[in-house]
Amino acid sequence: MMLANNGALYPVLGLASCVALVYMSFGDLALDLSTHAREPEMSFVGRNGTRFTMDGKAFYVNGWNSYWLMDQAVEEISRPRVKAMFQAGAKMGLTVCRTWAFNDGGYNALQVSLGHFDEHVFQALDRVIVEAKRHGIRLLLSLANNLEAYGGKTQYVKWAWEEGIGLSSSNDSFFFDPSIRSHFKTYLKTVLTRKNHLNGIQYKDEPTIFAWELMNEPRCMSDPSGDTLQDWIEELAAYVKSIDKKHLLTVGLEGFYGPASSPEKLKVNPGQWFSTLGSDFIRNSKVSDIDFASVHIYPDQWQVGAGLEEKMKYISGWLTSHIEDGEEELKKPVLFTEFGLSDKSRDFDHAHRDVFYESIFDVVYESARRGGAGAGALVWQFMAAGMQEYSDDFGIVPEERSSMHRLIKKQSCRLMRLSHGRDWMKRDSENFCAE
Repeated sequence: MMLANNGALYPVLGLASCVALVYMSFGDLALDLSTHAREPEMSFVGRNGTRFTMDGKAFYVNGWNSYWLMDQAVEEISRPRVKAMFQAGAKMGLTVCRTWAFNDGGYNALQVSLGHFDEHVFQALDRVIVEAKRHGIRLLLSLANNLEAYGGKTQYVKWAWEEGIGLSSSNDSFFFDPSIRSHFKTYLKTVLTRKNHLNGIQYKDEPTIFAWELMNEPRCMSDPSGDTLQDWIEELAAYVKSIDKKHLLTVGLEGFYGPASSPEKLKVNPGQWFSTLGSDFIRNSKVSDIDFASVHIYPDQWQVGAGLEEKMKYISGWLTSHIEDGEEELKKPVLFTEFGLSDKSRDFDHAHRDVFYESIFDVVYESARRGGAGAGALVWQFMAAGMQEYSDDFGIVPEERSSMHRLIKKQSCRLMRLSHGRDWMKRDSENFCAE
C-alpha cells in the first residue's frame, strides 16, 4: 500500500488538519500562490428538463475519458501528462473529461484501507481539478468501480471480510452489506467535503466538477431482479445529495434494460443475457436524486464478429432508444459517457473509427439541434503521448490522428454554435472553428 509522505495514514476525522502547507512541494507552493490569479471563473452546470444548462443557456458535452489523471498527478515526473491531456482537450474545444476519483488499495491508492486516506494522493486529485479549471474543462468524477481495476467493490468486500465485519465474501455484498455501505458513505463524505489544498475550495463547492458518478458500470448479478442495486442507488444518491446539492449526479450505467423494462425495450439489448445483470436503465435512472442518465457504447464487445455496417446499424438503434427514454420516460438528459471501437476487431482500420465516431456525433447533434435529450458523448479513451502502458483496445493519442482531431473539433464547434447562437463572440467561436 502507499503511505503518505511522512509514513502516516490519515483517518477521516483528521483530514482537515492534513491540508497544511508543510505537505506542499515547492512546485505546489508556486501553483498555490498563483491559483486565484490564473483560475478562470466558472459557473455550475445544472439541468432544465432534458437539457444541461449553464448561465441560462443550453450546455452540451463533447468530451473524453482519461481515467488515469489522478494516478499520473501523484508523482512529479508524470504530472506533465495531466497538463498535456487538458491542453489537447482544450485545443479540440472539449468541455468535459471523465476520470476516476477513486483508487482503493494498491499502488498510489487514495483510500489505503477502510476510512484511511493518503494525503499525498488527495493532493494529486486537487491538482487535476485545478489543471482542468485552468483549461476551461469540467470533470465528471466517478466514485467507485464495479470492476476490480483500482480496487473497486472487490476491495471493499475484501477489507470488510479481513476485518471480520463483512456478511459475505461475495463481491455483490458491496451493495447489500450495511457495514460496507456505511464505509462507502464515509468515503463519499470524505471526497465531497475535501478542501483543495491549492485553492481552498471544497469539492462540493467546486464548479469545475461537472457531476458525480456513483459507480462505473454497476452490476449486481446475484440479484437479477434488480431490487438490490435499485435500493443501493436510491440510498446512496440521497446521501450524496444530502451533502452536495450543487452538483449533478448520475449512476454510471451501461444502459442495459432489465426485467422492469417493456418487452420492446428488452429487444434493444445486445442479447437476452444483458437483462440479467441486476441493472435496469429506466428504473435506475428514474431515481429522483439522479439528474441524468448515462449510457456506454461498445459494439465490439456486444456483437463479436459483426462487420462495421452491422455494428453501426445496431448502435443507431441503441442511441435512438435511450434518447427516446430520456424524453418520454425519464424527462432527463442522456449522456453517452463511454464509447469506442476496438483496434482488435476484425479488419480494423483507423478510418473505421472516424466513420463510427462521426455516426455517434451526428445522432447527438441532431438530438441537441431539435432540443432533445441527447446531451453529449465522451470518447473512451484519450492518452497523452508516450502512455502505451495505459492503453487498451480503444486508446487514442488525438494529435497523432489528424482526421480524428478534426472530427472531434467539428463536433465541438457545432455544439458551441447551438449553445451560443450566431451572436457568440467571434474571437471565441468563429476564429477557433475556422482554424
